[in-house]
Amino acid sequence: MLKLGKNDLGVFGFVVAITLLAPFLMNPFPEGSALAQFNAGYPDLMQRFVIFGIFAIGFNILFGLTGYLSFGHAAFLGVGSYAAVWMFKLLTMNIIPAIILAVLISGLFALVIGYVSLRRSGIYFSILTLAFAQMSFSLAYSVLTPITNGETGLQITLNDPRVLDTVNTTGNLPVTGLFGLEMRDTATLEIAGWAFQFNVGFYVSALIMLAAFYLSIRVFRSPFGLMLRAIKTNQNRLNYTGLNSRPYTLAAFVISGMYAGLAGGLMASMDPLAGAERMQWTASGEVVLMTILGGAGTLLGPILGAGFIKYFENIFSKINDNVLHGWFNFMPDFMENVMVTIIHPFVGKGWHLTLGLLFMIIVIFLPGGLVDGGTRLWKRLLTRKQDNSSSVVATTPAK
Repeated sequence: MLKLGKNDLGVFGFVVAITLLAPFLMNPFPEGSALAQFNAGYPDLMQRFVIFGIFAIGFNILFGLTGYLSFGHAAFLGVGSYAAVWMFKLLTMNIIPAIILAVLISGLFALVIGYVSLRRSGIYFSILTLAFAQMSFSLAYSVLTPITNGETGLQITLNDPRVLDTVNTTGNLPVTGLFGLEMRDTATLEIAGWAFQFNVGFYVSALIMLAAFYLSIRVFRSPFGLMLRAIKTNQNRLNYTGLNSRPYTLAAFVISGMYAGLAGGLMASMDPLAGAERMQWTASGEVVLMTILGGAGTLLGPILGAGFIKYFENIFSKINDNVLHGWFNFMPDFMENVMVTIIHPFVGKGWHLTLGLLFMIIVIFLPGGLVDGGTRLWKRLLTRKQDNSSSVVATTPAK
């Protein structure tokens, strides 16, 4: 029914399982325990996992398949967010029109930028995309203030027209929703010290991510995907055959930009606010790290990389000296202070140092990313199992 091969179907089933069961998998430790600090099963963080997963999946279609490294994809993320918030202000708080507009506007924006940037390749292409992204950031931050609200950011107000919604008489800001379901609605299941949260916004974003992931699999396995791989392998040789590769790279760039716009629209749907900081070069660099850490050109890599980085950003950045003292308070005061002093630079505000060290380790020892590491480990286990079976057969005496 899904028209996927056996391996692809297994990968897709694995992603479906871990996504839908995330509230359980992300809360391995009981509430109130010392290790509850490492739980990630609360709605805001789980939403970020899947939304940035969409962002990285789209970037992987461009970078993983064609080899074109863009440093400006955050521009499409920001454009998608602004488009979604404007839809919330003018039309309705239903997220469907906002997401559709975010995808369309970011796709048109990607078409313009890609048409210019793809005239160059290699580092020149990367610099061009970075320049466009920084121009977009500057325009959103200052020049286009009537549209973007400058440094304050664009947000909804009580006076917005919202022509398709009923008149708001509550005096409170309206909330985003999907046909009566509010994105912020959360149900909590408490079992023996664990608290599992099931959030509407997370599951809506998760279902959209699964659809986006399925579409990326079809792109990877399609003739179009094979053409993109050929471009990455040797674009000059492909051009010598008389085939114009530029329409293919432009299509990949636009598709990737639409994925980024979808992620931006979902971010605004979960929290109806759009700011110029989403278009900064650091946000573009973040999605590059996600894709490389997970494994560029692989199906699972972008999702794993997005989860890896967002987990460190939200969990390790919250570990402060008070938490560290709580962990080591069973030690003598001198040893406790020594341990806190040693670990302090790697957590809290210094979590980037830990991420940088892990990134170096993965790039040096696992150049294919986390997926490559998992594949190597699986093959080693299979080889060891086969060796053990062979040794058992060899030592069994003949009858």
